[in-house]
Amino acid sequence: MTTAILGPDPLEILIDAALRRLSEGEAPSAMEVERVDVKEEPGRRAADGSILSGAETNEQAADYLAGEMACMANTPGGGAVIVGVADGGQKIGTELNPEWLRHRIWELTAGSLTISARVANVEGSRLLVLSSVEALSPVVYRGRVRWRVGTNCVDVDPVTWQSRTLLRRGYDWSDQPSGHTLADVSPVACEIARTYLRSGQRPGRTSDSNLADVDDTELLRRLNLVTDGERLTNAGSMMFVATPWPGIDYIRRNAPGDDSSLRIEAYGPLLAQVREVEQAASHANPTTHLARGFAHAQVRAIAPRALREAIINGITHRDWMIHLPTTVEHVGDTLIVTSPGGFVGGVAPENIITHVAVPRYKSLALAMARLGLAEREGVGVDRMVSDMLRAGRPAPVFSEDEGPFVRVALLGGPPDQTIIDLLGDLTPPQAATVEVLLLINHLTRHGWVDAQTAAPVLQRSPEEAEQAIAQLADTTLIARDSDQASPETPAIIVRVAGVPSAHSAAHRLSDAARQRLADRTKHLTTPEGRLGLIIDWSRARGRVSSTEAADLTGLSRTSTAQLLASLADEGQLNLGRPNRTGRGFFYTPDFYTPDD
Repeated sequence: MTTAILGPDPLEILIDAALRRLSEGEAPSAMEVERVDVKEEPGRRAADGSILSGAETNEQAADYLAGEMACMANTPGGGAVIVGVADGGQKIGTELNPEWLRHRIWELTAGSLTISARVANVEGSRLLVLSSVEALSPVVYRGRVRWRVGTNCVDVDPVTWQSRTLLRRGYDWSDQPSGHTLADVSPVACEIARTYLRSGQRPGRTSDSNLADVDDTELLRRLNLVTDGERLTNAGSMMFVATPWPGIDYIRRNAPGDDSSLRIEAYGPLLAQVREVEQAASHANPTTHLARGFAHAQVRAIAPRALREAIINGITHRDWMIHLPTTVEHVGDTLIVTSPGGFVGGVAPENIITHVAVPRYKSLALAMARLGLAEREGVGVDRMVSDMLRAGRPAPVFSEDEGPFVRVALLGGPPDQTIIDLLGDLTPPQAATVEVLLLINHLTRHGWVDAQTAAPVLQRSPEEAEQAIAQLADTTLIARDSDQASPETPAIIVRVAGVPSAHSAAHRLSDAARQRLADRTKHLTTPEGRLGLIIDWSRARGRVSSTEAADLTGLSRTSTAQLLASLADEGQLNLGRPNRTGRGFFYTPDFYTPDD
């Protein structure tokens, strides 16, 4: 059974975009998305790879496409398959009869899937567009339930599928009545809750200031974890009585490949499990003492707030319908949290910093936030990112693995005092926002930035990225005696010299910032690093001049002119015009043809 959508159909918008991009010559691999796939018709190639003539019916194609369309129907929002284009972009076309194929897929899926099938002509080729709305119950094909994760169809168990579907319909399992009552509540869990409440009290949270002083019953009532009479909600049952299976599996290894030195896998109240794991992880999180002037700071290998947020997110936003624990692997100075259930509500690794928070279980998330364990404002990921970057460590790495599972990796280690000192010298101090930290990190790795390259880094639009770059450009550094040939208040970034006025601006680290961050940017000053920097710039910007290259690499104009000429002789750059001399001369990347 499937359902329909009213108004402009988002799937049709994706289909139209895919057809347009195919007509412009893009290969399927460059434009496939989660809900739209592109395939050639199965059974149309001979053993030698040549294309066979098509027919109105093709059982091999129907069998394959039935599985693909079942996968699309099981995917949130439904999906489509465009038939008739090879992986490399060659438009082979198809002669399949859409009505025959539609009926045959219905037969092959035992009447559980009715698709839409229509002809589309693209650049003289006859293609078929097969689409399905989202199924209301899982479509099983050949004993398997599959849905799309990224651009692949993967197996999913029916329980996970049902959980995701209920979530999309606004059902909150954590707010439903459980079989436990207030009499089952663990006094130990209540004391742990009070500990978190007291340690988390801070200005602006007056509504929670007296929660730690009320009795157990009132505490759970005010956390909205009690339903009709004395019964606890599912969230209350898990937090204060026991999880139905171990909620967290914590494994500590001193180094990769070592035997575990500690393992925590226990039943009981979720709050007690969190407390035990958090304390164990904190104990195994070494401290480095840093000096800054007359002051001394203690910096952990993994930022404490990031460590807690990764663990809390892994148990709050996971899928509790899956009978697996959230695993916390603490190996050396790296923490990897893997939680059952994929991302929900449109959240993905590519937008997790900026996407509005979408809790899988609203009641559970609100209770954890009220205890001070999670962020009510939905800024927990921002703080994970900023806290790791502030210590000079990489930003957290988020991914969705097959299963599905959400995985977050915190790559800790000794803090980088050069970054800590630089951020401490920012003026104004409040300028160190998560956007600024991401931009500085990007600049130390890639050497330059503009609005287009910053957009995916910041997970924002190019227009918003341009504003963030402008904010960083307005930020200065407190001058030091070590700043050579710098103004009294040196900028942290400057515009790349030589960029034509008709082109969008690009920025690099200022000379003062380069000097202070020399250890982090030394990879850009090696011969290989300079070559990579020039090629990267030329491909992203469509051109490179000796002035631009000299400003990016710090070499003289004469040296960069020779370097560019050698790259052109090797075929990695093209001449902007046949004559290599003259004002405004530039090169283009090897795949780029300049306008006349």
